[in-house]
Amino acid sequence: MSKFVTVIGARPQFIKAAMVSNLLRRENIEIMIHTGQHYDYNMSELFFDEMHIPKPNYNLGISGGTHAQMTGNMMIAIEDILLKEKPDGILVYGDTNSTLAGALSAAKLHIPIYHIEAGTRTHCDTNPEEINRICTDHISKILFACTKENMKELENEGLKKRSILSGDLMYDAFLKYSKYKTYKEIDFFSLTGDQIDISEGYYYLTCHRAENTHNDSNLLEILKAMSELDNITIYPVHPRNKTRALELHRKYKLEKIKLIEPVGYIESLALLKGCKSVVTDSGGLQREAFFAQKKCVTVLDFPVWPETMVDGRNCIVHPYKDDILNCLEKPQTINNMYMPFGKGNAGEIIVQTITQNI
Repeated sequence: MSKFVTVIGARPQFIKAAMVSNLLRRENIEIMIHTGQHYDYNMSELFFDEMHIPKPNYNLGISGGTHAQMTGNMMIAIEDILLKEKPDGILVYGDTNSTLAGALSAAKLHIPIYHIEAGTRTHCDTNPEEINRICTDHISKILFACTKENMKELENEGLKKRSILSGDLMYDAFLKYSKYKTYKEIDFFSLTGDQIDISEGYYYLTCHRAENTHNDSNLLEILKAMSELDNITIYPVHPRNKTRALELHRKYKLEKIKLIEPVGYIESLALLKGCKSVVTDSGGLQREAFFAQKKCVTVLDFPVWPETMVDGRNCIVHPYKDDILNCLEKPQTINNMYMPFGKGNAGEIIVQTITQNI
């Protein structure tokens, strides 16, 4: 029986770990480290509860500070755990500071690293996550890619021999958890105290990235665009963005924007399935919108998942009201034969590959 350490810290990683950990634990020991990068109940603990993810063995409680401070503090704590637990390998997910910290700590101790969701590239040098992805990929033993496009990126960097096309764990999770709840079963907790009636239809907005929320102008453009649509918009607000969103909502009387507390994964899928269209700056929700066959507008300066940007299904725009509205008006075409994210069995492929290559 082999022992593995899994490092997670942000909500997309919780979702992916839900599709691997229970499979991995059937014949192996897994030690779960939660760095604490996402610490709010609705951003963290709720995911473990509703998705039945094994509770972390270690919760480091590390969040905030600069990228270097966060990553450095995580590395110090993770190294101590690795020296104590002496695992046969370490699993890291995606592209957060938690990912890089786990990978660097393991590499220094000569512990094999398995990077899940490898090979994603924005080719944007100012994107902190891009640095995390590249560094983690180049020190990992096995790289699990979601798509053929990811595999090409890894091949271009000389990593083909270490790379496996596994498919996307987010698709695994969507197939499993999107059946659990409908939008009609959600209890909305309004941040403004008003009643929320979604019976006439609604749009779904998520917006949390610093480039869209660090000043009033970008966020206001996004909110004004949503205010001009024919139905209300449901906007779960990230904790670090709560004050600014409430101020803009009050100042500009954006009554058609319904600000609510952050929702769990299952509730988010329910909102997604019931909405008319999606506007987001989330790499995960882009894919989930694609899986749910919902029109998506992504407010970013660079493409994250070009596989979704076909047939009008997802488009990249800057945070300008007119650009967002123009993109939402463009129809999408659904091709059910186009399945770039695998068949929904990524978890099985990942666990089987890891246990055979330990």
